[in-house]
Amino acid sequence: MTENTTTQTGAPVASDAHSLTTGPDGVTALHDRYLVEKLAAFHRERVPERNPHAKGGGAFGELVITEDVSQYTRAAVFQKGTKTEMLARFSSVAGEQGSPDTWRDVRGFALKFYTTEGNYDIVGNNTPVFFIRDGIKFPDFIHSQKRLGSSGLRDADMQWDFWSLSPESAHQVTYLMGDRGLPKSWRHMNGYGSHTYQWINADGERFWVKYHFLTRQGVEGMSNEEAEKLAGSDADHYRRDLYEAIERGENPVWDVDVQVIPYEEGKTYRFNPFDLTKTIAKADYPRIKVGHFTLNRNPQNFFADIEQAAFSPANLVPGVDISPDKMLMARVFSYPDAQRYRIGTNYNQLPVNAPHAAEVHTYGHEGSMRFHAAPAGAPTYAPNSFGGPEADAQRASEGSWETDGELVRTAATLRADDSDFGQAGTLYRDVYDDAAKERFLATITGGVGAVRSDVIRERAVVYWTNVDADLGAKLRANLGM
Repeated sequence: MTENTTTQTGAPVASDAHSLTTGPDGVTALHDRYLVEKLAAFHRERVPERNPHAKGGGAFGELVITEDVSQYTRAAVFQKGTKTEMLARFSSVAGEQGSPDTWRDVRGFALKFYTTEGNYDIVGNNTPVFFIRDGIKFPDFIHSQKRLGSSGLRDADMQWDFWSLSPESAHQVTYLMGDRGLPKSWRHMNGYGSHTYQWINADGERFWVKYHFLTRQGVEGMSNEEAEKLAGSDADHYRRDLYEAIERGENPVWDVDVQVIPYEEGKTYRFNPFDLTKTIAKADYPRIKVGHFTLNRNPQNFFADIEQAAFSPANLVPGVDISPDKMLMARVFSYPDAQRYRIGTNYNQLPVNAPHAAEVHTYGHEGSMRFHAAPAGAPTYAPNSFGGPEADAQRASEGSWETDGELVRTAATLRADDSDFGQAGTLYRDVYDDAAKERFLATITGGVGAVRSDVIRERAVVYWTNVDADLGAKLRANLGM
């Protein structure tokens, strides 16, 4: 039996293809209720796109914990044998919704775990560091990567002006201009939590952790030429690749590892572990295997499942907390605030964002697009005398780093090996092989060569000279300076 087309309130409509008019060629009647509903809904289909990370895609899957890490965290999601439904979204940072997937860029790597204790989000990138270490510079950084207000064009002078005036960006830009700036696909890149987070075990002991998500498909990149070709022939290359791989049953898998740093050692480690522009050496704190996740289900509706998905580092669960990382503290505010603007006050009640395995007991009240009302007579305030939900005493007893004056002071202190250019130089000299170094030099030659300002171009060459003197000399020669 054929189903009738209906209005949004369920009433059958008279016609899918013709407006109500005074005769076949007459004027359109404004009281054609379905026409008005259809056009009005169409006008409102778009929500504001994300400012950074606008272009992306993703899929659902499952996290499986295969190792015992209970000595470090009591979080239910990380207990051995646990299986947790999840959502992953991959994205580009700078491009808009319609931009090509294969522009050189850092790739977002956002994970949402629907745990039994509430949703836990890890919002990272395909690089273990970031361009800046202080959230106050984040709007400026994004502005420098977007478009000029005057012409509406992206601008090399603007990008390199910001980077060369922000030496802390060197480590990330060295990743960006290397092979990780152009992954073969989302399936062929690692992901990182990037920030340092806190794990807390059942005894209240605290540890600092770094998340690593290591692709089993192998880390692979593409050439500048191939990326440029795909930008014109298949602007949705990454999105298509992930969707079609899962449709074929080639479900991508990532191993989940962590680096664990004892709480007290976070105060004295040679690099500041709360500086987002730095990595923690695996030689000092080797990766520990936790489990793996598999993406095995494509979205049924891209807008509902991916575009309305809202990730936030503020979504934490018992046994996990943040660190005194200045960027992370800013993001804990910024992300949910952006989602309330982009999607609406009650965005966490949308199916893709609502907890799937935990009940919600909140004193949150009313607001736009509220879907679920509190039970009749339930109190909407605390404290109350009517049996409303109560805070978790165990979480309250865990304490936190905010009361540790020594840690707070050391979190803002330069360490023995801290340098804006040091780890960038190590990445270039010791990690990149000769072929990668040649590709890297060609990429930054093209990037800096597009700068029109002599002052900014000279500053960019000095920037790379500070990373590695030989690299800077070669760049200067290539640019004929």
